[in-house]
This record gives sequence, C-alpha cells and structure tokens, in this order.
Amino acid sequence: MQRFGDGPGNELALESFGDYTRKVGHIKFSDFNNKTRNGKSVPNLLNNVWYQPEEVFPVHGTPEVRQHAFWVPVNPKFFAVAKELEDLKLGGCVNTTCLPRAPIVVRVKRGISASVFVDNRAYREFLNSKFNATSIDMESAAVALVCHQQKKPFIVIRALSDLAGGGSSVSNEANTFASLAAQNAVDVVLRFISLLCS
Repeated sequence: MQRFGDGPGNELALESFGDYTRKVGHIKFSDFNNKTRNGKSVPNLLNNVWYQPEEVFPVHGTPEVRQHAFWVPVNPKFFAVAKELEDLKLGGCVNTTCLPRAPIVVRVKRGISASVFVDNRAYREFLNSKFNATSIDMESAAVALVCHQQKKPFIVIRALSDLAGGGSSVSNEANTFASLAAQNAVDVVLRFISLLCS
C-alpha cells in the first residue's frame, strides 16, 4: 500500500532494491468513492495498492537468487486435454436446493489467486478489466508457484461456488453450494486424469 499523497510517479519503498515494482499495476481507492467534490474524486487515505509478483527461489542453482512470478502459465498439453471436459455433466442440486442454471465446465485463459476472499462486485469487475481474469480463488497460486519452482507441469481445476459480489441471492450462496462445488471438482479431476492416461 502506497503512502498517502504519493502517486503512480512516486517510487515505492524498497523499489530501487528490486523488492517492489510499479510494472504490474495498481488500484486507486478513491476511484471507488461514492462521494465526489465538484464532480471529481475525493482523495482516500488508503491511496493506492500496487500488485506485486511473488518471489520464487529456485531449487536448482543458486537458492539466494530470487525470481519473480506474477503469471504462471498452465501446461499446454493439460489445457488441451481440459477442452474435452466441456461436455461433462455436473451436479446442480444440494438436497432440494438447485442452481438456477446447470453448471458447466469452462476453460478460462486467465485466473487470479490470492489470499483475499473476494465478495465484492466492484473489485471483481476491476480485476476483470485490469487483468482480463475470469475466475478468482484463494488457493491455486500456492500450487502454481510450487509447480513453477519445481519445474513441474500443472493445471488448475476449480469448481466456483459463488460469484464474487454476486448477481442474485442464489448466485452468491457459497455456504449452500460449497459441497456441490467440491463434488463437481472431484468429478472433473477424475475425468481429467482418465483422459490424461488414455
């Protein structure tokens, strides 16, 4: 988070040492203020948050030489095999509560993962417009970064249980549909493994 009063032209603390960067982009909190002064955004004490790549320390070579990763690409072969999952039928009900539409398998080109639970429509839409990302979760980055460090192929298979910041009350029922999402993810992973082995 950037010091109040500083802007995009101001260097971040420790940026000159390679610890932080302004290359990825930022969110300016005052862009989301409800109140304005003379039609202009009012400064917000939270100022800017700059998105940062993760530090990755190699297993092979000199461990003290850090690398940075913001995007970790999935394995192209795995991504191609995942195309065959798109016709898989998934469960749509938990007891007597059903989703308003049938769940489907969709390959996304870019997802976001961070240690933040997103339940806010404005932030979800910001992430989509800033990074062209269509899914948000809290766990995938851990797997991606370990695979990246270990130079192992990977793909993320997730069943999204809610729409971050939701549309309708039904589309944002994470508590109701979490078990359904988990079962659907298991079904997709099992099918993926069988396709990979065939």
